[in-house]
Amino acid sequence: MRRWKKITISSSSEIKGKKTTRVYSHSFGAGISFSLVRRITKSYRINLLDFVLEKPKGETMNDDPEKIQNWKDHLVRQDEIDRYLDHGKDFIDDNAIEAEIGANQEVSPERVRAILKKAHEINLMSSKDAAALVNVTDPALRKEVYTAACEIKKHVYDNRLVTFAPLYCGSKCVNRCKYCGFRSDNNEMKRRVLTMDEIKKEAEVLAGKIGHKRLVMVYGEHPETDAQYIADSMKAVYSVKVPTKNGFGQIRRVNINAAPLPIEDLKILQEAGIGTYQVFQETYHKKTYREVHPEGTLKGNYLWRLYALHRSMDAGIDDVAVGVLFGLADWKFEVMGLVAHAADLEKRYGIGPHSVSVPRLEPAEGTDFSWVKHGVSDEDFKYLIAVLRVAIPYAGFIVTNREKPEMLDSVIDMITQRDADSRLGIGAYADAFPDEKTTSDGHQESERQQFVLNDMRSLDTVVQESIKRGHIISFCTAGYRCGRTGNKIMTLLKTGKEGHFCKMNAILTLQEYLDDFASPETKKMGDELISKELGEIEDRPADFTAAQVVELKKARKRIQNGERDLYF
Repeated sequence: MRRWKKITISSSSEIKGKKTTRVYSHSFGAGISFSLVRRITKSYRINLLDFVLEKPKGETMNDDPEKIQNWKDHLVRQDEIDRYLDHGKDFIDDNAIEAEIGANQEVSPERVRAILKKAHEINLMSSKDAAALVNVTDPALRKEVYTAACEIKKHVYDNRLVTFAPLYCGSKCVNRCKYCGFRSDNNEMKRRVLTMDEIKKEAEVLAGKIGHKRLVMVYGEHPETDAQYIADSMKAVYSVKVPTKNGFGQIRRVNINAAPLPIEDLKILQEAGIGTYQVFQETYHKKTYREVHPEGTLKGNYLWRLYALHRSMDAGIDDVAVGVLFGLADWKFEVMGLVAHAADLEKRYGIGPHSVSVPRLEPAEGTDFSWVKHGVSDEDFKYLIAVLRVAIPYAGFIVTNREKPEMLDSVIDMITQRDADSRLGIGAYADAFPDEKTTSDGHQESERQQFVLNDMRSLDTVVQESIKRGHIISFCTAGYRCGRTGNKIMTLLKTGKEGHFCKMNAILTLQEYLDDFASPETKKMGDELISKELGEIEDRPADFTAAQVVELKKARKRIQNGERDLYF
């Protein structure tokens, strides 16, 4: 509920032909509700329009301006931007991108098919070919792009679908992004930063009650959630080990979604065991970027954000993720921007992004979206995922619970990761699963969340629905711990060999979930699926050796007997 610290009442009267205005002010230590203001106006017969209500600016953050400024001065290093520029220019040329989209508006079916055929070679698509695909509007041709996207996903990653959960650690942020519920001037938001003990409690729920093995931890850009805090929070999560029905629950992979950091700070995260480092550009369109990220804020620095993943590579974190918040600018431009980003990473480091995220704008508490001009329709959203899948074919693709179940189900054959049983409020997992409770009603509290979710299905439901569609849910985190990252994994992905590891490890981690967390119905369906998958593996001797099949069956039996965390 909105509360005010102070009200100022102005009333006018006319005495002997002279108009006078009196101003009365009163402060309320605990705040006053808007409903009480209305009662006051009615009691004293003062028109509500004569009230001036003052918001308690900054009081929800309790920020020390000097501390904030010192922290900002430490963060941005101009030399860590300049070193990546090519003769003073960055890799996003707005005019060139728009010209290329315009020059490829007329696309023949023959050209589309030639582009899709080439995409099956699992190499990054040229900007010219990507521009041609974003211009396709014919439903029949778009269907061919969908088909190619599904084929490429199956070739690279097989039929496995990874699940994860977001863990929001802090809602304090110094930025004022126009679309974000966490922006510093949004007084509707309840601000909080979790302690290490609170983070452990969240991890206990995620690993011990829900059944997750992989998290993406999310932080506002604020000195209270700096690099050292992020590193400590990762260590806190990794330290949690919870007894389960037949084994133990533990988070084995922590990815980080945080603000851009200097190389020095990124090395702190690398030493703490970071998985993937995610920094989404939000929009590659420079004019739009300036409009939604106010000048003078940290996030208002376009180039500092644009080269965040380059610095990550130089800090030794070679597993990075790109993303765009679709709805800010024209989706065709954003697709081209993502391809350009992948191209520059490949040019400099020989590897592109490990994953691509495609969130769409969603409602946020205290946030006006009437200014949005580039909302993406469901049909275009589904299509842009298909285009990106064939354009950056080696990358994993993430679609989250921002989307409705119907949309998630419609793109599931093209993507590799989705979240499930997610909570976005700070401390929301412990609140949703108190004491011995193992299920939740999916309640959301918008004043604690960055945005509102559209899919609140439980992990058990998501596992069951995925099985019905022929997908094997994977909780695997083996590749990262085996060193299959960077150049190593890119080679395996392009040849399809990583998908073989994915399939075997998906079987083992799904077995863990079935034995420790699944409902009886889901366990029955899962056991049947695993038997089917084992039979398929045996029928593919060119992909799986006889020795691997034997070891896989032995590992499954060991898991059924209570062992955990076995992988190839």
